[in-house]
Amino acid sequence: MYRIIIAQKAYSSWSLRGWLLLDAFGLAYEEVLIRLYSDEFAPAMKARAPARTVPILEWEDGGQTRRVWESLAIAETLAERHPEAGIWPEDPTSRDVARIIANEMHAGFTALRTACPMNLHRSGKRKDPITPELTAEIDRAAELWSWALQSTGGPWLAGSGFSAADAFMAPLATRLESYDLIDARTEAYTARILSHPSVLRWREAALDDPERISWYDAH
Repeated sequence: MYRIIIAQKAYSSWSLRGWLLLDAFGLAYEEVLIRLYSDEFAPAMKARAPARTVPILEWEDGGQTRRVWESLAIAETLAERHPEAGIWPEDPTSRDVARIIANEMHAGFTALRTACPMNLHRSGKRKDPITPELTAEIDRAAELWSWALQSTGGPWLAGSGFSAADAFMAPLATRLESYDLIDARTEAYTARILSHPSVLRWREAALDDPERISWYDAH
């Protein structure tokens, strides 16, 4: 049994990635919610130092707590421990595609993240203005998704099954929907990822949480 330390589901894109790496692959876990901007957040991180951000994966091993943070590290750890889960595809070409996508998402798309923070309470409200930097990253997402689907045959980014690539791109897809940035190039895959059962469960829980953070709603 794993523990996944997460923040609010409506707003924490990194938490969604880490959580999907468990839920979407049928791995047993329990959630520990630590709310961003609350008095509990700093002490909880201090107790788990040197981890500083969510998500954090924890499990007990030989009487000791093992702990991994950063989404890519969580993906690699779970893939090693559960090779049967298919977190990375078995096919080498598809696995390369999945790793490229996960790494590019982990390191990039900073304009989209900054201008359009994940906010599942927002739906279809047009982003204005759309800057050249934001346009370039929307174009890049469309290009990357198209290349991946053509390379692997789809319908998921790395082939026939949901993989870490999809887990990493799920928050980006929510941003396209929330800020009315979907176009013909991204419509089909965005609809697919947002209708995945695990993503639907996450969204339902997010909408059931009454907390609102005004900073996110101001964007």
